[in-house]
Amino acid sequence: MLWIGEAASSFGSDIDFLFELILWIVGGWFIATEAVFFYFIIKFRKKEGVKAQYIAGEEHHEAKWVHWPHYSVIAFDVVIIVYTVMIWADIKQTLPQADETIRVIGQQWTWIFVHPGADGQLDTEDDIATVNDLHMKVGKTYHIKMESKDVLHDFSVPAFRFKQDVIPGRIITGWVKPIREGKFDVQCAEMCGIGHGIMAAQVTVQSENEYNNWMAKQTTTKDLNRLLAQAKQEKIDQLGGTSWVAP
Repeated sequence: MLWIGEAASSFGSDIDFLFELILWIVGGWFIATEAVFFYFIIKFRKKEGVKAQYIAGEEHHEAKWVHWPHYSVIAFDVVIIVYTVMIWADIKQTLPQADETIRVIGQQWTWIFVHPGADGQLDTEDDIATVNDLHMKVGKTYHIKMESKDVLHDFSVPAFRFKQDVIPGRIITGWVKPIREGKFDVQCAEMCGIGHGIMAAQVTVQSENEYNNWMAKQTTTKDLNRLLAQAKQEKIDQLGGTSWVAP
C-alpha cells in the first residue's frame, strides 16, 4: 500500500492485501452503482408527452435489479470473510517460535521497552529498559509481552501493520518479525488522556552487528519501577501538573 508506506514486517503484506482487496471490491461496486444510478436518471428523466409509470418491482425483469446485486454482494462478502479469517488466524491466533522476547509497558504517556540482556532471557538481572526507544534485529521473530500500568493504551507500529490494545491488569502476547531495517514510528492508538497525542516512540530495526554494538553501550536496568516513575514525572512536568494523570 504505497500511500501508507512499505510494510516492514513479515505479515505486513497480508494486511495490505486484505485492505486492497476490500478497496477494489467496494470501489468496483461504488462505480457500478453510480453508473446504473445515473443511467436510470437519464433514461427515466421527465419527457414531454410521456406519462410517468408506477413501478412496484414485482415483475421478474424488475426484481432482478435488486436480487442479482444482492446475491453478488453476499458472494463478495464471503470472499472478504474467508481471507480475513485466514489472515487473522495467522497473525492473532498463531504464535510462532520466538528468537527473542521483549516487554512493552504503557503508561501515561510513555512507552517503556525492556530488552533481554546478554543471556537472551527476559526478566533477568541483565535486562535493559529504555524509554520510547525500542531496538530490534532484522529477520528475527519477537514475542511482545504488552501491559499497562494505568489506563487502556494501544501499542501501534504502522510500518509493521501491528496494533494491539494494552489493558491494565493483563499481559497480552503478540508477535512480529521485522524484515526491513530502519526507524519506524510507534504510537498509542487509544485515547488515554490529555497527553495521548505526545505518547510517541520509535523502533529501530538493525542488523545483528549494529544491534549488538548498541546493546554494548547500554547499562542494565537495576530498578524498573524507578525508571517508570521518572518517565511518568517527566510527562507530568511537560503537561504542567498532576491533575490529568490516572492514579
